[in-house]
Amino acid sequence: MEATTNNFLENEHLGKLMWKYTIPCVISMLAAALYNIVDQIFIANAEYLGSYGNAVNTVAFPMTIVAIAIAVMIGDGWCTFVSIRLGAKDPEDARRGIGSSIIAVIAASLVLTMIYLLFQEPILNAFGARVNHETFQLSKEYFFGSLWVSRFICLGRHSIPSSAPTAVPVLP
Repeated sequence: MEATTNNFLENEHLGKLMWKYTIPCVISMLAAALYNIVDQIFIANAEYLGSYGNAVNTVAFPMTIVAIAIAVMIGDGWCTFVSIRLGAKDPEDARRGIGSSIIAVIAASLVLTMIYLLFQEPILNAFGARVNHETFQLSKEYFFGSLWVSRFICLGRHSIPSSAPTAVPVLP
């Protein structure tokens, strides 16, 4: 049986590759933005939250974005490393890179969690939670809950750069 090769990155035109990889990325970013917009609408319409809920979400949301940014940074880095190593016909080094990136994203999420726990009030104050007492208290609650969720976001977003829309396996 003949071995199949995945050398389409070498053979395809750059424009076609850009569209193939850019469109899914843009769609995912639009879906994430739409999720946030719909979330704000639902929060605003909740009788028990109203404008306080929107204020809390606005204060705490940047911390989630920081977690996602760190995870994507590590994920993009390991995807580049794996691609370079596979291009150099070194799959063993690519495998080690994947393991290292998983450890790195777990470590980064734990460090971020510790920073968020230690500096919760100054961080919330910097993003405007001290507008009034109600907003500050709700921000602390929401922040604490999203703190634990952001660790899972880090782990999930870490693998997104590798899940290209081509269904090409990462390693042979």
